[in-house]
Order: sequence, then structure tokens, then C-alpha cells
Amino acid sequence: MPSPTSRRTVLTAAIAAAAGAGAVSSTASAAAAAPYRVPHHAPSAAASPVDNHSWSTYTDWRCGSGAGTRAVAGRRAGLAIGHPLGRTDYTDPHTGTTSAWEYATWTSPVHRSAVPATEAIASWNAHTPAGTWIQIELQGGYSDGTGTPWYVMGRWAAGDGDIRRTSVDDQGDGKSSIWTDTFSVDDAASGLRLLTYRLRLTLYRTPGTRLTPTVWRVGAMASDIPDRFTVPASVPGLVRELPVPRYSQNVHVGQYPEYDNGGEAWCSPTSSQMIIEHWGRRPTAEDLAWVEPGLQDPQVCHAARFTYDNQYEGCGNWPFNAAYAATYEDMSAVVTRLSSLKDLETLVRAGIPVITSQSFLKEELTGAGYGTSGHLMTVIGFTADGDVIANDPASPSDEAVRRVYRRHEWETIWLRTKRYDANGQVRGGTGGVCYVYWPSGPAPTQHRALRSLGLL
Repeated sequence: MPSPTSRRTVLTAAIAAAAGAGAVSSTASAAAAAPYRVPHHAPSAAASPVDNHSWSTYTDWRCGSGAGTRAVAGRRAGLAIGHPLGRTDYTDPHTGTTSAWEYATWTSPVHRSAVPATEAIASWNAHTPAGTWIQIELQGGYSDGTGTPWYVMGRWAAGDGDIRRTSVDDQGDGKSSIWTDTFSVDDAASGLRLLTYRLRLTLYRTPGTRLTPTVWRVGAMASDIPDRFTVPASVPGLVRELPVPRYSQNVHVGQYPEYDNGGEAWCSPTSSQMIIEHWGRRPTAEDLAWVEPGLQDPQVCHAARFTYDNQYEGCGNWPFNAAYAATYEDMSAVVTRLSSLKDLETLVRAGIPVITSQSFLKEELTGAGYGTSGHLMTVIGFTADGDVIANDPASPSDEAVRRVYRRHEWETIWLRTKRYDANGQVRGGTGGVCYVYWPSGPAPTQHRALRSLGLL
């Protein structure tokens, strides 16, 4: 069953972070750019506590500020290296290996969030052939008129032969911090908020080659979820169940210690693999050749390896899971928050299952049989009573994965931001965090559902 002391806990329960020395730059100078300033005004009320924004079109890539990058037209527009801006060395902290890389950069226009935010999570969809990788950074403007440094949100490659994909610890400026994959204002009660942000992509390749990563989508979800231990009960509005493959994380207990030992640590990649296969994608036999013969569901082992964050030392990095899903042909993926079960019903009604993150005591979710401080499961439908049908990977076998959970119990453990642990201590909750994966050419009903939630 899921671990009762998940490392994810610190991401949603942090009170204040130690201020770091500043973000690591993606350029050869290794110096953080001076924060840009924004107008100082009080945060305004927003209709939704979540703002999703992304750059993905040919026009988007041309509107940003590129240095050595080029916009790629076609059925799926992207950003690639046109000519290298320069060359730099990168010492991989997880291997100790120093290698030279050519690079080019692209910086998005400044986006003003519809929600003055306490948190932000970046997502990206990219192709990184062997010999290439990317870095994603965020720089924001605060409501007090100051700005953040450039924060590294991820150093990522689809494979692990060139660099080890990694988050970056110890980033902060005394006002905000990066908790693995999440930008967080240190003291939300102070009223300080993130009003604007821009993202910077640095694309790397082996010097002297014509290789290039291609980024199809980059964006962020900014949010300000109010502190709450419970949420109002929603009214059921859908009866539907989607045919999603069922995989258990627990059949992998003790497998691949280098990827966090399977079992309770693999809820995120196990859930991701279920959704990827729902959309008709899966790794090839060649992809799976590295897996020890005879292991059940080797594709789950594959997902664990290629979502693994070497700094976090686990497979639960939210954007890394979305980025993994988007390595499959014509797949799009984001990390976001939904405001209610009605939003989740909107997606399921359109045929889109959703991976959700939640934490709870054993007695808070009838029928689960376990408690957890951080766990991912897949919502695949709703019963006639409005209860949640979930493929819960914390099950003893693939056959036992399908569960039905009471509606209000489930929406409470998913949407709340505060909870009590077994010792009566206040801990954090994810406030509706989820992964949404869909084909890059969605059907009209899917397009409308995604657009209604700001995902397209």
C-alpha cells in the first residue's frame, strides 16, 4: 500500500523554505537574470482559483523571444534548435560526468495569470532524441512589485543515457521556494501572490551534430486554492465508465531499487501507464527489452524508469509523468488542478480519464483499506449513485484494481488543502491536483471539454 510518509508531503505542507542562493541559469554565464518588475496592485478576486496557460502553436513559438531556436510548422507545431547560441559544460550531479553541449534558448512572453497565485506547476511535451535534452525555467512577478529569480522547474530527457532527468533542490529567494516540481509562495497568509510569469526553454544537443529536441507544448498552471479541511458535496451529474486497462503497483514490490523499489512508490507511473494504454499507445518490444524477463506488466517497470526523478529519488514528479505520457505518438499531457468533481465529470463525459492525487487516513476512504500521505489513482467513471469509479493501483492484483469510492469522501480527500494525520497534526492536501492526457488531435467533444477547463 502507499507509504504513510511520502516525500510528496513537503510539497503541500511546507510552511517556509530556506532561501537558496538563487536559481541555476541555463546559459553559459550561469548567472540568474535580474527579475523584471510588475505593477504593484492588490490581488483581485477570480472566478476560478486555477489559471492554465500554454504555448503550443506556430504563432506562439514565433512570438516568444528566441536565441538560436526556430519555430517548426506542420500538423504539430514545435520549437527546435535552428543554430546553436553557444556551448556550455554541464556536470550531471547524479553521475559526476561533465559533458559539453550546444544550446539555444526561447523565452515566452509574460503571462498575467487570471489568478493571483500561491503556487505554479509547469508542464511540457517534447521529443528529445538521444544526444539531446531540455531545461525548463520559470521567472515571475510578485504582487509587491518585485520579481523572482529564474527557477529551474526541471532538467529533462525522455531517455537516461545522456543526462539523468532531475528536479533541482534548494531554490528560493526568501519569498518563494521550489518544492521539487512546484513553485510555492512561502507565506500565503502574508497576501503575497504571483501575478505574472514567463517560461524559458533551453534546448541542448551534442556539439557538432544536427540533432535537436523538439518542444510541442510548454505552459503552467497557477492557482490559489483556499485553505480547507473539507469541501461542499457536489451533485452527481454523470453515469459512465470508461474502459481503462488495470495495473497494480503492488505486483512490483521490490523491483528495480534504482527506481525506488516498485510497490507503493510506483502509483504515479502505474496510473500513467493505464491512461497511455487507454489511448492505444504502449512501449514496443524493443523498448521493453531491458526489463528482466518474466516480470508481470513490464510496461509499468518501463514507465517507472522513464518518469524517475533522480533528485526526488522517486517516480512521483508530476510534470515528469506528464512529459513521459507525451513521448508517445501524438499525445498531449498537462498537470493541472480541477475545482470540483463536476469538472472531472466534464472530462469523463468526453471520454477522458483523469489521474488524481490525494492523501487520507484509512478511515477517511471507505473500502480503500489503507491510508496514505500521497497517492495517485485513475478516475474512470461514476456510478448511478454518483460514486467515483477508480482504477486504484494500490491493489493486490490487476484484477482488484477497479474500486468504487463514496462520492463525498473521495472529493474531500482530493480537493482539500488541509488534513489531520494519524497523530492529529495538520498536514497538506493537494487541492485537486491531477494529470490530464489526451490525443493531440482530440475529437470535437473532447476539444470542447478541454477548452472549457482552460486546457486548450
